[in-house]
Amino acid sequence: MDLQSELLKSIWYAFTSLDVEQSGKVSKSQLKVLSHNLYTALNIPHDPVALEEHFKDNNNGPVSNQGYMPYLNKYILAKATEGTFNKETFDELCWTLTSKKNFKPSSQQRLCSQKDCFKLFCLFNLLSEDRYPLVIIQPELEYLLKKISSTMSLEWDGTLLEELLSQNVDLQDGMSVWEFLEHLSAGQLLHVECKEAFSLAVDEVFMEMYHNTIKKGYLLKKGHVRRNWQERWFVLKPCSLTYFVGEDLKEKKGEILLEDNCVVENLPDKEGRRCLFCVKTYIRTYEMSASNLKQRVDWVQAIQTVLRLRAEGKSSLHQELKLSRRKQRETLQRSQSNQSNNGEPLAVEGSQHSASEQQGETERLEQHIESIIQKQREVEAKHKEEEKQEREKQQTVQKDLERQLEETKEAKERMTTTLTEMEKEVQQQKKRIHELELTQLKLEEALDAQIHARLEEDQVRLELERQLVEEQNARLEENQVRRELERQLAEEQKKLAELLLLQSQLETHAFRSQDDTHTATHPINQQPEESSQHNTEEAPIHEATSTAVPPSIQQPEESSQHNTERELMSQSTSTQVLKHWTIQLNRLMKPIAPGDKGERLPAKPTCPRQGQALTSTEFIAKVQTGVGQEKGNGYSPSPPPQEEEE
Repeated sequence: MDLQSELLKSIWYAFTSLDVEQSGKVSKSQLKVLSHNLYTALNIPHDPVALEEHFKDNNNGPVSNQGYMPYLNKYILAKATEGTFNKETFDELCWTLTSKKNFKPSSQQRLCSQKDCFKLFCLFNLLSEDRYPLVIIQPELEYLLKKISSTMSLEWDGTLLEELLSQNVDLQDGMSVWEFLEHLSAGQLLHVECKEAFSLAVDEVFMEMYHNTIKKGYLLKKGHVRRNWQERWFVLKPCSLTYFVGEDLKEKKGEILLEDNCVVENLPDKEGRRCLFCVKTYIRTYEMSASNLKQRVDWVQAIQTVLRLRAEGKSSLHQELKLSRRKQRETLQRSQSNQSNNGEPLAVEGSQHSASEQQGETERLEQHIESIIQKQREVEAKHKEEEKQEREKQQTVQKDLERQLEETKEAKERMTTTLTEMEKEVQQQKKRIHELELTQLKLEEALDAQIHARLEEDQVRLELERQLVEEQNARLEENQVRRELERQLAEEQKKLAELLLLQSQLETHAFRSQDDTHTATHPINQQPEESSQHNTEEAPIHEATSTAVPPSIQQPEESSQHNTERELMSQSTSTQVLKHWTIQLNRLMKPIAPGDKGERLPAKPTCPRQGQALTSTEFIAKVQTGVGQEKGNGYSPSPPPQEEEE
């Protein structure tokens, strides 16, 4: 049985569940929903617009079983490909649609759960006959019940089935899936002591028959990279041998594809391992070890069976077993029918008629033959007349077709003209689009130029702002310098004021000292003013030295030589100190200004003695003498006369 026939069985249940009135007709809205679900379950890409168009609300389209089958075969079943969808999901969809209406288990039917009923539904469709309504005959039902019983390690008892068939004569021709589930859940087909064991057995048979699991179990496998032996759970199917870590099938470790060039062989014992065999593929060789000899024989035979089925182009072992059982039944029925036909007496009677004895019968036979010939002639004439009428009809249809062809040609010419005009318009539009693109490019270039100019303007503005900030910083620094200079000028002015105050104090002290000196040296200072002035201009240093010498040094040299040397040293030191203070005072009294090129003022002559007051030279000598006495006996050479004058 091919894939489309298997799918059609499940779809038939879904369709009949939608046929509420059991009239063979289903509304278009329900068929549209069913088709959409089938597209999704079979993983077929479909066009929703075409689906709506096909099932639009009018008097045409699939509204019955015969009307829906062409659409189902063409758009759904023909596009279904094995391996691209999950068949269990597809069957579960159809089971959900049909079980809500047809399967209503009572409270007493507690043997089969909802999950077990679905699996039994799939197994029923697998073993059912290829005619509708779908039923399962007695041999196939016995095969399924024996499978479940052997899986539970029980011996099947056929008395229950025989009693049920003897009580219900209608079930002898076949049992529907709903009757099968009802009687099995009620315990009328099997003796089941444990419900859990029954569920496990159903699951085992479901995996074996529905999912084509030929054999499964634990084997030791030798690693390919690490040459060690690991225990793995192997599952053999018609196209592959897959191995997992455990029975839960959660962690898949690998898969061996069983192709046409694969070979399975027994291996001798080695490395302390027994019951060895290997599967050789084009890529590598897989070495495995069974627990005992029986297991090795079973695995080798199972793998050889899979390779044989693949070589014969068969995809399912149980389908082939079903077909072989069906052929055996048909052969048995033919042999039984032949035996019954050979046992009956032959009922053939030979009628021998003699021409001489039955002349009248011969004449009647000739008349009958003539009547048959006449009827044949009439039939031929009538047939010729019908052919003539059919020929005229065909000529009329041909003329109509020729006229339609001429109209089609004219329409084609008009269409060509229209297409030519449209092409011209398209060319104009393309030209216009090209001009617009050029304009757009120019505008974009202008915009880029404007943006570039704006950026340059922003850069210039930022540069000006930076320069302005620098100028402000320079101005702030200049203000700081100016404030510093003002502060220094204020300090200098303060120092100048202090010096002026000190000078005034020194002058006051000098005047006081001059008064005291004038009293002691009055006879000596009564010289003419002209000679004093003249002597001052010629030798100011000598006059200052001579006038500053106190009267005590005018004593005879032989009595005061030591005092004279001390006075000379004190005078030199006082002269240097006075020169330093004079220079500092001149700098403070007359600050240096830029561009000041004024003429030097003439040096004032030494102030002459007026009355009893001392001259400036005498005052300086007096001050130097006092300072020299205070500092002690330190000696400092006197600067040259030119330096003192400056």
